[in-house]
Amino acid sequence: MKIYHGSIEKVEQPEIRKANRTLDYGSGFYTTTSYEQAEAWVRRKMSEHEVHVGYVNVYEFNKELASELNILSFAQPNEEWVNFVMQNRTRKDFLHDYDIVYGPVANDRVYAAFALYEGGLIDIKTLISDLKTYKLIDQYLFHTETSLQTITFVEAKEIKL
Repeated sequence: MKIYHGSIEKVEQPEIRKANRTLDYGSGFYTTTSYEQAEAWVRRKMSEHEVHVGYVNVYEFNKELASELNILSFAQPNEEWVNFVMQNRTRKDFLHDYDIVYGPVANDRVYAAFALYEGGLIDIKTLISDLKTYKLIDQYLFHTETSLQTITFVEAKEIKL
């Protein structure tokens, strides 16, 4: 299965990197099955770093190799997903032991809904109901060195501003 990682660099050898901010699923190497999402991420990074070239890095994900790993998967937003994302986003000391985490991306629009929930303006059932009306993109987090062995670099497609 093809997966994509947007970056201002070619990433032939993915690494587990400690994030300098809190992320949906914790530290690691993030990918998506959506080329469009990866390209949007590249364009955002290019703008932030004032560079004119970026890359959508393409990988082959061997799900058969991953079947032996500790995987947490969310097919759609649910209470467990909300709680997991909230812990990763709000608790700097939160750690998990999953090799791979798969599920929806909590983008800026989703975070507006999360803010309403966190502020007590809506309950978790309303939050989940609202999120199910959004067209959510997926993401894979490769959280351990072992998990990175399930992906193989294919190519880097150049993106220009």
